[in-house]
Amino acid sequence: MDDTQTSGPIGAPVEGEADWASLLAPADGFDAATFDDGADDLADRISLMRVPGLSTDLEDIREVEYRQLRLERVVLVSVWHEGTQEDAHAAVRELAALADTAGSQVLDALIQRRDHVDPSTYIGRGKVDEVKRVVEATGADTVICDGELTPAQLRTLEDKVGVKVVDRTALILDIFAQHARSVEGKAQVELAQLSYLKQRLRGWGDSLSRQVGGRAAGGVGIGGRGPGETKIETDRRRINTRIARLRARLRDLDATRALQRADRRRNRIPSVAIVGYTNAGKSSLLNRLTGAGVMVEDALFATLDPTTRRSRTADGRVYTLTDTVGFVRHLPHDLIEAFKSTLEEAAQADLLVHVVDGADADPMAQVGAVRDVLRQIGAGEVPELMAVNKVDAASADTLADLAVTLPGAVFVSARTGAGLDRLRGAIEDRLPVPGALVRVLIPYDRGDLVDRLHRQGDLSGTEEHTADGTLITARVHADLAGELAPYEVERDG
Repeated sequence: MDDTQTSGPIGAPVEGEADWASLLAPADGFDAATFDDGADDLADRISLMRVPGLSTDLEDIREVEYRQLRLERVVLVSVWHEGTQEDAHAAVRELAALADTAGSQVLDALIQRRDHVDPSTYIGRGKVDEVKRVVEATGADTVICDGELTPAQLRTLEDKVGVKVVDRTALILDIFAQHARSVEGKAQVELAQLSYLKQRLRGWGDSLSRQVGGRAAGGVGIGGRGPGETKIETDRRRINTRIARLRARLRDLDATRALQRADRRRNRIPSVAIVGYTNAGKSSLLNRLTGAGVMVEDALFATLDPTTRRSRTADGRVYTLTDTVGFVRHLPHDLIEAFKSTLEEAAQADLLVHVVDGADADPMAQVGAVRDVLRQIGAGEVPELMAVNKVDAASADTLADLAVTLPGAVFVSARTGAGLDRLRGAIEDRLPVPGALVRVLIPYDRGDLVDRLHRQGDLSGTEEHTADGTLITARVHADLAGELAPYEVERDG
């Protein structure tokens, strides 16, 4: 094999340790001792701690119809029915990271090898007894299953194990609820939670037969007695009413976001969406590229609310950079539906900067999971620029493998600033270029046209101030070329 092979003009060379050393060099002015990158905002969040002794949970959590997730001491359970053993272990490690982000302590993890999940208990009957023994031995109060359980599976497992059972979807929804900060983000999370809960309503004891009838009508008199609604029917009706209100509110917010997108399209401002696996470093990159000041935290789903910032190319063209919510394997369908308007930022972008965690144990599995979600939201055909982040924490062998697997990728470190200039250049090279070449002499009283040329055009040509006005050669879009037609002059040559 030729040791001098390279991965492309904007990729990193695969020549061995010496070449990667120059790539990993921090940017000028980087000081690890004073590096902040959103630490103040993170400190504010961490300072809001729970006050002990104020819990209102009942002793028997199975009697609570609306159960608040209280993930403190948990046991993880996973069914391995496809892929390799390493894939199964990676899935459990990710589930443990999700549980840790939700604020729980992972005590143990169990994996069962099966061709398919058990329809009644998710795991086999023998494994249920083993899980119960582990729960009793460790003192766990919650079992988290790495899959979306049916209501029957949840009920059966809780009855047999004796503690609360939570599936992967409920866990992710709980993390989203903790991290939602904006009005839109909170509404989206609540909509996803209610859509999930509506299918899993159940009652215990008399709550199934709380009906208004006969003398139990509460004194409403003639015409007020009858079968009435069961408790679950009442709850389901209330949830449906709340879902309708949330969807109406999100439609209003989406209309505002659509107006903003239409304004950018009208002004021919290219848009770049930063996408990637959760905790890959998207917000850190946005901060580095634009100085956005977005909160950064080493946790899954730290960013839920998209942040858009303007940036300029070296030749003065304006474009937007948008930080988006992170993806994860098997992202719950209810979340994709609830965050549909937010995810449209990626689907309608001119370019996707796909951030990959170079320090992850299996970065290509993350790439596959992100691309699956992109296809689900209609962004599978949007041009993609791969950016391998965290190169300061990755091994040279991993980076060399990624350079071959992801040709044309840019290798960066949002922490040290290494490779950011290459990333900026790669983004500028991939932005759409206006197609019409014009040479115009614009009078000095039409400074608005000169401003639009600078904002919307590619001024890689000449700009000269003459006695009659500003002489500019540039590439512009067709609509702007039409407005400039009265001022066009003959091009040299």
